[in-house]
Amino acid sequence: MKTMALGLGLILSTASLASTVAIIDSGTDMKHIDIVAKAWINTVEIPGNNRDEDRNGYQDDIHGWNFAESNNKVIDYKYLGTLNDDIRKFFTIQEKMMLGSATEEDVQWVRTILQDEKFIKRITIYGNFMHGTHVAGIAAKKANSAKILAVKLIPTEVKLPGQDKGVGLELFKKGLILLATQQAVLMEEIGFYVDGHKADVANGSFGTGYPQAQGIVGMLYKTLFRKDPTPELLHELAVLFLETAVKESARMTEAAPKTLFVFAAGNDGLNNDKFPTSPTNIKADNVISVAATIGRSSIAPFSNYGKTMVDVAAPGVGIRSAVPGDNYLKVSGTSQAAPFVANIAARVKDANPALGPGEIKKIIMGTVDLKEYLKAKVVTSGLVNPGRAIKAGILSRTQSVAGAIATAKISVADIPVEKTALSASQYELNLVLPLPSVYKY
Repeated sequence: MKTMALGLGLILSTASLASTVAIIDSGTDMKHIDIVAKAWINTVEIPGNNRDEDRNGYQDDIHGWNFAESNNKVIDYKYLGTLNDDIRKFFTIQEKMMLGSATEEDVQWVRTILQDEKFIKRITIYGNFMHGTHVAGIAAKKANSAKILAVKLIPTEVKLPGQDKGVGLELFKKGLILLATQQAVLMEEIGFYVDGHKADVANGSFGTGYPQAQGIVGMLYKTLFRKDPTPELLHELAVLFLETAVKESARMTEAAPKTLFVFAAGNDGLNNDKFPTSPTNIKADNVISVAATIGRSSIAPFSNYGKTMVDVAAPGVGIRSAVPGDNYLKVSGTSQAAPFVANIAARVKDANPALGPGEIKKIIMGTVDLKEYLKAKVVTSGLVNPGRAIKAGILSRTQSVAGAIATAKISVADIPVEKTALSASQYELNLVLPLPSVYKY
């Protein structure tokens, strides 16, 4: 692990009062027209001289750091040509199906192309490539004072350990624990990094859910024991792996106590109270978990939820945002809902720089629009209200946080629900990809 000692230069490079939002993801196009003006810049580092002027252990980290490949290239532009008409058409129809407005021809096209292995490979690669930029674009929108710090965690390819034969079940379980723990070491390093650069908010639209954990442990089990685990054992092993991942991943949030971490709840349509998802199930004062909704009308059918494990909801269907190469796409997922909340957090912080992460979290959770359809789905039973949260942030300059929330709830109305009535969703399984995970199988 690189040293976490910080030089005076690093402190000076982050002295601006503007909030800093770290995008912990698959890479961010810092040249995009929507992002370039808001790109965080380490003014102490001299670009391209292969030196570490701020002595933080990350050479030439001008816009952030690529922890996946251990360099300062926060995006790989060689994938720019991956976007094609089929991918654009898929995301367009995906939104239509969510809204119940797709034609039978549209639905059949999606069903057919999802059987095409070449398309699946291409959209998976492109999805990974564009993901961090799309998230950053949402986090930056209207947050005029915020600065975007790129932190690449998701690599193009991750190979799992565990090819040795002759392992017993108990040793196999220890191996799963070790795998989750090893990954948490990197996440802890990222926590120290965003803390060192004084990030006020960190968006994490990544994670490993129960279905993905089943795939990981099932593959490893079959490789080692040459047979499939029973359903009961597969469940036990998946839960063990995820509970360990959640516990160990908390080291990242503990390493940055002055940062509010905003995590996507997951795209598996499952209850996080029953089926753990990492890292969003971390419970801490500086962590907020976000489910996705269709506009402000209903919870999205793909969205994970949890009365105790998911805090708030935010729009996550058909969200238009930046993608690499000055392009734009409408994309759906809790990956899009989380940066909506990170955006609010940054704007609340800019409204009152004295607020800590726990206070910002209280303001966001305390100013939601209560929704009947979110009862028993999220802790607050509510959908975030940006205007009300920012108003509370402004009021907190002269009032207590509790008082500011109470006043804002009186003075700022709920956001109206869209007037257009939605048809029944045409959502089908796997229409929305799982969150990008640090584990591949």
